Amino acid sequence: MTRNAPRFLTRMTANMLPFADAASEGLPMSQLLRLSLFQVSVGMASVMLLGTLNRVMIVELNLAAMIVAFMIALPVLIAPFRALLGFRSDTYRSAIGWKRIPYLWFGSLWQFGGLAVMPFALLVLGGDVVHQVPFAGEVLAALAFLMTGLGLHMTQTAGLALASDRATDETRARVVALLYVMFLLGMGASALIIGFLLRDFTSLTLIRVVQGAAVVGLALNILALWKQEHVRPMSKEEREAPRPKFADAWADLMKGGTAGRLLAVVFLGTIAFNMQDVLLEPYGGEILGLSVAATTTLTAMWAAGALAGFGVAARMLGRKANPYRMAGGGILTGIMAFSIVIFAAPMNSPTIFFAGALMIGFGAGLFAVSTLMAAMAMPAQGLAGRGLALGAWGAAQATAAGSSIAFGGALRDWVNHLALSGKLGEALNSPATGYSVVYHTEIAILFVTLVALGPLVRTVSASSNQPDHGPKPIGLADFPT
Repeated sequence: MTRNAPRFLTRMTANMLPFADAASEGLPMSQLLRLSLFQVSVGMASVMLLGTLNRVMIVELNLAAMIVAFMIALPVLIAPFRALLGFRSDTYRSAIGWKRIPYLWFGSLWQFGGLAVMPFALLVLGGDVVHQVPFAGEVLAALAFLMTGLGLHMTQTAGLALASDRATDETRARVVALLYVMFLLGMGASALIIGFLLRDFTSLTLIRVVQGAAVVGLALNILALWKQEHVRPMSKEEREAPRPKFADAWADLMKGGTAGRLLAVVFLGTIAFNMQDVLLEPYGGEILGLSVAATTTLTAMWAAGALAGFGVAARMLGRKANPYRMAGGGILTGIMAFSIVIFAAPMNSPTIFFAGALMIGFGAGLFAVSTLMAAMAMPAQGLAGRGLALGAWGAAQATAAGSSIAFGGALRDWVNHLALSGKLGEALNSPATGYSVVYHTEIAILFVTLVALGPLVRTVSASSNQPDHGPKPIGLADFPT
């Protein structure tokens, strides 16, 4: 019994600690947790761009909603270049052999610089600073948002590629889930802390908080990248050898159709899951009569569902499940979830509505992790490396998310304008009509996504050629919380 005690304690530790089995010999847990800090930094920057500064610009600075929407959309315009950033990190050559670290570093600097000048640009834009230069505020704010967006996209692309390089085929699924959970935790904690610090808004407080976030983000990224990439010195001949062209690498990635179809699936699925992002809480308040406190809990319900989806995906992918089949499960869950949300209005049931929100989060989380795992598992051979594949995934995901939110809001307003004016008939003369059309549109797009996903399910997953060691006992290590 005494002889077996260390082995028993090791198994117990792996089963009780969340993501304890995400570590490997090449990526120990201490280094994995430290590397995941870049996701906390990216989550914090995302909260600043999409949440905190959005509200500050509209409420405290009294800026027009159109200007705010334009500023928020600027980082999305950079998202398509994530594929190029990933490719450049694949092919980067340095004397000490670094590929990912330089892009993590310069991404951190862009993110830091954008947030550092952000409050001054917003104060100029809001009219608090007297100046004689026309459109100075608009130009400065646009540059600040562009710098921050470029920084967070570069940091996340290089960080995910580095994690994929260091993880093994057996642990990659758990590493993906852990990084996603750290991103959510970074967003949640940052939203609470920044909201608390800005409760008594002044111009000086805005400068302190935003620039403080810039410093914290830079510090987190430095901790994340420190000694994470193995050094392999390169000769002068290797550094001066001709580099592959992006067009050739992209053609190599698309060879066979699998990568292109995966990107189409990611784009369509992300549009379907994100069209309701700005409509779920207004739907609960306007149609079901829920209070502000009640609708605020919807975010927690969605996050809980997403975390559960991450946990299920990590466990099943860790058991060599087909990631495309898992993504199909997330799509089917989303179809059921949106159907439930639609029926919540005629049944006037907040309980059904909250259940639908929980299922939306679960389906979106399952779909996102499964498709990200499929991108990370693409073989790093030929001209197309994992950085290019992950950059393409991030570009498709971020571009679809940004455009779908705007499209969903516009579609709801347009349909409600027609419905409430009586042009759609008496039966549809209700504010619920616009929301219902958006949710039905999302269901239709999810069915289209299933059609696009179908041929991928028949492909052999990247981990299918690995030996199967049999099922593992269920433990807390298989779940994100």
